[in-house]
Amino acid sequence: MRRVFFRLLGLAKPFWKRMGLAVLLGFGTIASSVGLLATSAYIIAFAALQPSIAELQIAIVGVRFFGISRGILRYLERLVTHNAAFRLLARLRLWFYQKLEPLAPARLIHYQSGDLLSRIVADIETLEQFFVRVLAPPLVAVCIAILMWFLVGAFDPRLAAIIVAFLALAGVVTPVFVRRLGRGTGRQMVELRAALNTALVDGVQGCADLLAFTRAGRHQTHINSLSKQYFQLQERMSRVGGLSNALTGLLMNLSTITLLLVAIPLINAERIDEVYLALLVLAAIACFEAVIPLPSTFQFLENQLAAAQRLYEIVDARPSVIDPGETSPEPIDFSLSVRDLRFRYEMDEGPALDEVDFQLDQGSQLAVVGPSGAGKSTLVNLLLRFWDYDSGQIFLGGHELKAYHGEDLRRMIGVVSQDTHLFNDTIRGNLLLANPGADEHDLVQAASQAQIHEFVQSLPHGYDTWIGEAGVRLSGGERQRIAIARALLKNTPILILDEPTANLDALTEREVIKTLYGLMEGRTTLIITHRLVGLENVGQILVMREGRIIERGRHDELIQAEGFYHRMWRLQTQSDALDILHEGDASDEGFELGSKR
Repeated sequence: MRRVFFRLLGLAKPFWKRMGLAVLLGFGTIASSVGLLATSAYIIAFAALQPSIAELQIAIVGVRFFGISRGILRYLERLVTHNAAFRLLARLRLWFYQKLEPLAPARLIHYQSGDLLSRIVADIETLEQFFVRVLAPPLVAVCIAILMWFLVGAFDPRLAAIIVAFLALAGVVTPVFVRRLGRGTGRQMVELRAALNTALVDGVQGCADLLAFTRAGRHQTHINSLSKQYFQLQERMSRVGGLSNALTGLLMNLSTITLLLVAIPLINAERIDEVYLALLVLAAIACFEAVIPLPSTFQFLENQLAAAQRLYEIVDARPSVIDPGETSPEPIDFSLSVRDLRFRYEMDEGPALDEVDFQLDQGSQLAVVGPSGAGKSTLVNLLLRFWDYDSGQIFLGGHELKAYHGEDLRRMIGVVSQDTHLFNDTIRGNLLLANPGADEHDLVQAASQAQIHEFVQSLPHGYDTWIGEAGVRLSGGERQRIAIARALLKNTPILILDEPTANLDALTEREVIKTLYGLMEGRTTLIITHRLVGLENVGQILVMREGRIIERGRHDELIQAEGFYHRMWRLQTQSDALDILHEGDASDEGFELGSKR
């Protein structure tokens, strides 16, 4: 944890001037409080001796000055401190995202979305307390202790030693004691908060499935259990916080009593004027304002360091894909060549791809088919450099894929995947993600080609209709067609269709495929699918099973071979025929019902 602490200090280094100003303003605020109470006590004590009003003028001006300055300095201290804290949080969020992005998706595949959300939001917000309450208050307390040493020491060094000793007890010993009482609680709170956020996000994202399988009550019970445990930890931290406040108050009162016990004999011995007794006592009470925040600061320090540790767990991971040091080469053309490709996700797992080999010339089409788990999507991940292959070679335009920067590579490739993410935005916003400079004509053209324009026009706000988180307000087929339109709008020379007709009914599937094949002309196209629909005109088909290519050829050649491809085609043809028949029956039934009305 010590290393984490110093790393956080390193993140705050660019803002040291603001933090230094915050410390000075905090010191000035408490010094003004000490001056206000001390001068007030002096006026009251000295006024009891009925002096001339002229003798009280300086003290009266001092009360006004310290009273006004305390308010102004407190405002400025809060303004500067929180301004610095919020700037640090903004820098933290940007820093974390910059570190997170190169890790996606390979290094983040084992993290749940709720856990990542908790780190990005809750853990970073927790660190606000670190910068506001951990860095500045101890420095302010040290400055106040030095001030009191010289201020009270001017009357008698023993009185100064008493105040500094009790300040040390309240500002050092008490926080250490409180931290020992709460040891482990802060880390447990961070872990439970992450688990609770994960459960809540899973509940929201999987609400339909939970209801469909009657598991909503069970999931709610799980959330209630986590919430109860988190509440118990908060309650424990509150009890420890109450104890720390009580100890600080006790030490403040003990310091006052001790100061009186030492000061009164000095006054009787006429070493200190009796008019200053109230001044010393109230100054001692006022200076404890500097150490009151310290116990709670160190009480929650473990919580903050645990939150920081969760961030560093991710950002310290080495990216699975490292971009080359040189700039990306210019491709000679847009052909793809794969030679003896091998890849596995984990070293102790079997190969996801083994000895995959094919050539895809510029402007031609190649389909990779096979059942789920055959390695089709893995091949897409490697072509997009989400992962780097273990052995073998992939060439794009005459250069090995690893010579390209990931961002440059993905500018040349348009993808329609089976799990395309739609943002909680309008349809227009989701389409413009592919091409921010596209105009209305481009949007309409892409949507029309994807067979989605008429549907969008039927919506209340057309292209400005909000579709909800992950496109929840749309059907699966509508989401897929928007994803197709987005890929078309990107207009790249290489097109990858990863299950492009997933979630579409059989009739719509054939219509979309006709559109897609018309758009493939002139583009290097790789079709990844387990659906053997519309592959009659594809130049080459690779049949994969368990990561290996078991058959290759054109559609008619593979059918005549009566191998694995032929069996898949026969089963799907029978299934599609039944689906179309059922759709026709449903349509006829709807027509008859409509006519009866």
